[in-house]
Amino acid sequence: MSISDKIKNLLTKAETGGNLTREDIVALLKLPGDYSPALFAAADRVRKEQMGDEIFLRGIIEFSNYCERNCLYCGLRKSNDKLSRYRMTDDEIINTAQEIKNSRISTVVLQSGEDFFYSTGKICRLIEQIKNETDLIITLSIGERSASDFQSFQQAGANRYLLKHETASAELYKYIRPGCQLDKRMQCLHSLKHLGFETGTGNMAGLPGQTHEILADDLLVMKILDADMLGIGPFIAHPDTPFAGIENDDIEMTLRVLAIARLLTRNTNIPATTALATLHPQGRLLALQAGANVVMPDFTPEIYKIRYDIYPGRTDVGSAAEIISQLEKDFQSIGRTLLYSPGNRPGK
Repeated sequence: MSISDKIKNLLTKAETGGNLTREDIVALLKLPGDYSPALFAAADRVRKEQMGDEIFLRGIIEFSNYCERNCLYCGLRKSNDKLSRYRMTDDEIINTAQEIKNSRISTVVLQSGEDFFYSTGKICRLIEQIKNETDLIITLSIGERSASDFQSFQQAGANRYLLKHETASAELYKYIRPGCQLDKRMQCLHSLKHLGFETGTGNMAGLPGQTHEILADDLLVMKILDADMLGIGPFIAHPDTPFAGIENDDIEMTLRVLAIARLLTRNTNIPATTALATLHPQGRLLALQAGANVVMPDFTPEIYKIRYDIYPGRTDVGSAAEIISQLEKDFQSIGRTLLYSPGNRPGK
């Protein structure tokens, strides 16, 4: 059998839902560049079959840029004293959630650094108020908390939780996130799944020291966890961090990881991240043609949005209405439409 026949058979196995091994995933990640379009097309067909042509929207509110962590790549890291810190007031958060509601988007993502100024009680009161005033689906992305905290958030009305595992290598995780342990991260994810949250995880492609085997393990973590949402983005180092100057312009590898995630997990919700648009002007559209089906416009007020400086070159500028208007034009160009329903994972 020729090499090309072996690759075609592997792509067919992946597209038809065959049980991909770690070796299969590594082989897909290492495909010669000529086969990337075939990989992306296979993932796009599975996306269409499993999720349809609609693109689900989630409105993000980045309500605090304080963080207790010192991740080596992130502009929000605690030791970055060049960053102008902020915390939105409760009224500002509620008003922004109302703006999301008025835009017909049915899901809000409350995102922040790991800011323990926000006690369990504060977060719960915020969830309850947003739920009472907007009835939005609420996703939290606020980092590691205890299992009892997660339960309290759920009882207050939170529906979803996003906690990216970042990398499946315990050694690499410990290096890029000083003082943190992958085991604890995974314990949080298992607690969330056990409680019945729609649970999101995900990784970065292009990390220093990352191998194809580590990326394959990342994808297997997503599969074995049976995660409902997958946030897959490129590694981009902020200039005011220890990783400053480490470049990553390999958008193709990020798209490959995303495409394989679609083939491996079939009916998950996978965002086309703004970070991809930072690496390539059409990055988000490329992701939507390689298996992604979710876009998360940023509703954070402009005075704060520019200070939520995780990585340089973020592309969502202007009002949320302007951003959505542009997204609609972009999506029409690839034959896709916006969907304003909650966009639950099928079967959830």
